[in-house]
Amino acid sequence: MAGGPGSGKSYVAKKILQGFGLKFADSDHMFEFLMKKKGMDVSDPEQIYSPTGQATRDQGKELLAKQKGFWLDGKLGVVIDGTGRDLEKTAKIRKEMTDLGYGTMMLYVNTKLAVAQQRNLDRPGRTLKPEEVEKMWRRVQENMMKFQQLFGAERFIVVDNSGGLEDPDRADAFGKVESSVRRFLSQEPRNKIAQTWIAQHTK
Repeated sequence: MAGGPGSGKSYVAKKILQGFGLKFADSDHMFEFLMKKKGMDVSDPEQIYSPTGQATRDQGKELLAKQKGFWLDGKLGVVIDGTGRDLEKTAKIRKEMTDLGYGTMMLYVNTKLAVAQQRNLDRPGRTLKPEEVEKMWRRVQENMMKFQQLFGAERFIVVDNSGGLEDPDRADAFGKVESSVRRFLSQEPRNKIAQTWIAQHTK
């Protein structure tokens, strides 16, 4: 998944992806979980950027890496959540997954800048400065066509998440995206590594 701050990736994931049995690799959620477990305030920048807060972030990344390793060893479907502002990092992750035999696709959650700014302000807990939100939003927007080239047109899906919950166009878009995801997950693997692995484990 890709989408700037305030795009509503978590909401989209909950509405579209939770029914498929996928595992979610999200370092932010792991960090927030560990911070709360230690009795620390995830909305307090001083605590977040304190030595303990940064050590907690590193701990979260290590735990998530181990957890992700177990999922990949078991060939489970994995959702990797990120902003998408770093094209090279996304390309590296995609290559790592294809080298393991995975098929990959990108779900790009898009919003208008004004909507992203308002959601950032309304977000409980941590918020970003408006100029940071705009900077990240623009970087993700600039990468949109590059992501389409990286994943291929049929495996790059954009969902517009700018509308409110009552917006019928939003519900219709979510339904179409869910169908596309279902079709992708139900396809026979194209990756030769996956085909070989399946053949070895179904004898």
